[in-house]
Order: sequence, then C-alpha cells, then structure tokens
Amino acid sequence: MQTILGANGQIATELARILYQQHTGDLRLVSRNPRRVNEHDSLVAADLLDAGQTTEAVKGSQIVYFTAGLPPDSKLWEERFPVMLRNALQACRMAGAGFAYFDNTYMYPQNSQIQTEETRFAPAGRKGRVRAMMASMVLEEMARGDIPVLIARAPEFYGPGKTQSFTNALIIDRLKAGKRPLVPVRDDTRRTLIWTPDASRALATLGNTPGAFGQTWHLPCCDERPTYKTFVDMASRIFGRTPSYSVIGKWPLIIAGIFSKKVREIRELLPRYEQDNLFDSTKFKRHFPEFSVTTYEEGLELIGRE
Repeated sequence: MQTILGANGQIATELARILYQQHTGDLRLVSRNPRRVNEHDSLVAADLLDAGQTTEAVKGSQIVYFTAGLPPDSKLWEERFPVMLRNALQACRMAGAGFAYFDNTYMYPQNSQIQTEETRFAPAGRKGRVRAMMASMVLEEMARGDIPVLIARAPEFYGPGKTQSFTNALIIDRLKAGKRPLVPVRDDTRRTLIWTPDASRALATLGNTPGAFGQTWHLPCCDERPTYKTFVDMASRIFGRTPSYSVIGKWPLIIAGIFSKKVREIRELLPRYEQDNLFDSTKFKRHFPEFSVTTYEEGLELIGRE
C-alpha cells in the first residue's frame, strides 16, 4: 500500500496517476475530501490536523507521500503546517512506513547562487521560516533512522491543468485567455521552473527506490533556465499570440499589498525575482540517467493543446 497525504492538489493528482500506472495498484488517497484519480484508488477522508485520523489514514502503508498544501496565508502556515507534518511523521513511525516529503525552496537564500541539496537555509519571511522549520523536522527524523525518510525538493512550478504558480497565473493563464502577460519584478533574470508532471514522476521514482531514502533530492528540471522575456516569447509563439507583456515592478506590488491581503502574502517572495534562480538537479539526473526531463518548449506545447 502506498498512501498520498494531501491528495487533491496538482502534484498529488499526477503522482497518483503515475504511481498507479508504473508502481502499484494498491493506492490510498487521503485528504478532507479525497477524489479518485484511478479506478481502484482507496479513498480515506481525514484531517491531518487530527493525530488520530492521520494515524488511521496511514495504517498499513509501506510508503507515504506528504504533498499537503495550504492557501498562501502566513498565519495558517504557522499554525497548521507543523502540526500536519508532526502528525504525519508520528503516523509513519507507528506504521513503520517510509516517508517521502515533497518540499519547496522557500527556505533557501533569495540570491543568485546555485542551489544544491547542500545549500544552507536562510529563510526570508514568515512562510520561508515555516518551510525551514518543517524541512528541519524531516531532517531530524531522517537522522533518527527509525523509518526511511527522503526529501524531494522542487522550485517554482509551471504546468498543465490547474497548476498554481506565479508563472501559470501571470503568464500562461493570461496568454490562454487572450490577455497581456504580466512579468513579476524583472524580465531579464534567469528562471528555473519545474514541469509539474516531471515533479510527480520523479517523486514516484524516488519513493520506489529504496536507496533514495536517507537523502535530500532536487527534482529534475530543464537546464535551459530562460529569462521571462524568453519564456513569454516562446509561449506566445506556441499559443499563437503576439509576444508582448508588461513588467510589474517590485514597488507597485509592495504598495498593492497595503490594500490586498492576497498580494501582501506574496511580497516576501519578490526578491526571488530580482535575481537569477539557479536550481541544480544534477544529483537526480546522475542517479537516474534514464529519466527524461521535459523541455520548456515541450511543456508549453502540451499546455497549448489543452
């Protein structure tokens, strides 16, 4: 039995699909209101804030994937994420299950240095501090050695369907709707984005590779690292649009945050867009040379066909 905690998001949905296709027919999807992805999925309704419900949801599992998400609200993150993670780890210890933690890069320095699995944590902002604390909890569990544990870390998403990210919301979704794309902060810094199906496929690969546990992994990304100018030009051509866009400067976004809670919640991420984002996934590619990484051109062409 393999179990996905937080089973309704884009990563979890694609993870469920690839696990069922390539790794196991015995799959359990857990969330408050789980929805079946594959015909024979087992559905368990559970609140990960409740230790007892989480323990019951994990019982009988060999591998557990933590892909739970929350709205971009710092207070919610501080109050709920650590509790959810603590309950999940405790449940895995009781079940003797391996734990695969899907992580992001919010805890990394917001600068242009190359990010590897050894990059030190230097979180900026409340959400970054929460993710640093959570990653540290998982690393402590890994060091304890009671159960197999791995961390699978991904940079910003872009992808099909309802993928949620700055890039999808401001560029891809607007282009598809016939609107002018908006570029956050700068259009000349290099970006590393991960194609969401690749992230899910790589997470499934790690979870089903015994030797991958006990380590942190950067999930595989295309190494082209385009600027937003290049990305918008590429997407416009593929979607049949005129390559035109507007750059939203840092200060207008900061000022907008005075009036909008939604904008205010993302302000701590803005320095990431002032610098090159150089996320390195060499380790994964060396260990899994057969894994095919989707190029930006290929990913955008697939989105264009939706």
